[in-house]
Amino acid sequence: MERLQAFQTAARECGFVEVNEFAQGTVLWLRKKAPDTARETHQRMCIDSLTNSVTVYWMAVPGKVNSKTFRGVPALQEWFKLRPETIVQR
Repeated sequence: MERLQAFQTAARECGFVEVNEFAQGTVLWLRKKAPDTARETHQRMCIDSLTNSVTVYWMAVPGKVNSKTFRGVPALQEWFKLRPETIVQR
């Protein structure tokens, strides 16, 4: 349970807010408050207590959903610190 709390803390520090929470559920969904890079466009996060992991979903190009799964909080925090992707104009 500590790991899940650490994931939630890291998510909130990076601007995520809860979408919904069910007392009996096994997942917690969050969304990015205000996207400021291409990677953060329509960004959602799923914290899964069954797998003790977090999956971040985002859509940088309309119609294409990307995702990345993390099993450790340090890896998630490091990914958030990476240089943001640039928006490609067509």
